[in-house]
Amino acid sequence: MRIYTLKREQVLPISLENAWEFFSTPLNLNEITPDDLKFEILTKGLEGEKMYPGMIINYKVSPFAGIKFRWTTEISQVKTQEYFVDEQRFGPYAFWHHKHFFEEVEGGVKIIDIVDYGLPFGFLGKIAHALFVKGKLKHIFDFRHEILAKEFGIDKK
Repeated sequence: MRIYTLKREQVLPISLENAWEFFSTPLNLNEITPDDLKFEILTKGLEGEKMYPGMIINYKVSPFAGIKFRWTTEISQVKTQEYFVDEQRFGPYAFWHHKHFFEEVEGGVKIIDIVDYGLPFGFLGKIAHALFVKGKLKHIFDFRHEILAKEFGIDKK
């Protein structure tokens, strides 16, 4: 299986505390996910919850041609106001490891996302990646970039 990597950085003109408050709240994922994914958090009782190591979150998502997938992630690591890691336990990818880093910089906080992922189905997975998976992930993170810039002010790349 080939492992692909997507890396994105964004500087937001907010405090580290505000960035952590927003990103460590699982329900905020709804706000930064494009509507066309028909994303739905299935786990109940997350109101007021903050991410912690071992937290399991179940979703329903429709990333490709209206096909619905159930997706289960585990928050495997958390270091408050520095980083957290979510890993797929069940879902559409053969491998998914998403690291979220937060770094104070002049004028705000740099948010760094590094996603390492692999697709099932060998050669067919490589074709699917080239045809639509890579583009869909770009679309998702472009959307997040735009929403976060609007939510928290002008983005300073």
